[in-house]
This record gives sequence, C-alpha cells and structure tokens, in this order.
Amino acid sequence: MVLERHRMVERTSTGKFRLGLRLFDYGNRAIEQYDLRDRAQPHLRRLVTETEETAHLCVLEAARVIYIDKIEPARAVRMITRVGATNPLHCTSVGKAIMAFLPEEKVDELFKRIRYERFTHRTIATPEALRAELEKTRRRGYAIDDEEIEDGLRCIAVPLLDAQRQPVAAVSVSGPSFRVTAQKLPAIANHLLQCVRGISMDMGYISMGRTRTSWAS
Repeated sequence: MVLERHRMVERTSTGKFRLGLRLFDYGNRAIEQYDLRDRAQPHLRRLVTETEETAHLCVLEAARVIYIDKIEPARAVRMITRVGATNPLHCTSVGKAIMAFLPEEKVDELFKRIRYERFTHRTIATPEALRAELEKTRRRGYAIDDEEIEDGLRCIAVPLLDAQRQPVAAVSVSGPSFRVTAQKLPAIANHLLQCVRGISMDMGYISMGRTRTSWAS
C-alpha cells in the first residue's frame, strides 16, 4: 500500500489502519510555521515601514523555498508574489540565505536535487558558482538575488537561526533594482538583522541579553 510505504498510515496489531508518523511530522511542522508566521508579522510590518519595500518570510520545503508570509508597501511598483508559492534555491536570496547556514551534509544533499534553470542572464547556472556564492553569503551575513530570477528585481535576505544555530526560515526585502540599489544593500541588511533578531526573541531562540555581531557568529 502506497500510503503505508510512505508512513502516511500504519497498520495496528489488529490489522486496522491509523495515521502514520509522517503525517504527524507534517502536522507538527505546519503548527510551527503558523506560530512563526504569527510572531513574525509585527516585525515584518516594521521592516516594510523602514525599507518601503516588500518583505517575505520563507522556509525550506524539499529543494525549494516556500513563501509563508508577505507584507507589501503602499507603493505602485512592487514585487508580485503570493503566499504559498515556491521558488528554486539557486536564484533566490532566501534560498541562498538558508543554504549558506545549513550543515554541510544537508547542503550536499540539496545540491544533488537542484536543477540549474536559467531565468535571466544573471542566474547562477553551475554548482561551482553556487558554492562560491554561498561562501560569500556566509562571510557578509546576507544573501543577494541580483536580478537572477527576474530582470529588474533585486532581493536581499538573512536567515532566521534557531537556538541550535540552524536556519529555520529566511526573511527578505525585495524591490525594483532602481530602488533597491547596491548602495542601499548594507542599510537594508541592517534592518533585516534587527527584524530577524526580534523574531528570534519572540520565538525564544535567543534571549534579550544575547546579542550577535554578525549572522555567521
């Protein structure tokens, strides 16, 4: 039985079926994501007020990122996305922010599943180029999508790390490249850091007395 093979259901000693551990795991993950989304919202709203650009909250799902929340600014020109949509890892700032801080064995596993599809002439298209970009992300503490998934769109993201220093999500700021310029990236990164630190405190990942001088510390 397919559902039994994938641990969606399991057979009891009497021969009856009950929900399996895989569904239990999925349910727990869904609850955690709803809690994360609720706690993150006020921080995302503040981030949008500070940057006047679109903010996203994303998590890793298989070998893609899924957008679990989005807050938009009151501007005519803004990023068009929807909650529940997914995107590849290799050409999104949120994907690279999460990957850069995962354990090496998990990164190697993801590398085997990535399809290096080109979306623009700037899209990272080889494993070697992606590894180099992940190393740059670790050093500077934030990831950039420099018009890699859509021409004219630039995004910057930082990871949300749990108490074990593992990435559980990423927060990004996205906008047209004529507004989200290279010169503005450090300032936006600072706003993102404050946003993620606030979410971390509300989730209980870090205490009020604990501070970080960089994302990679």
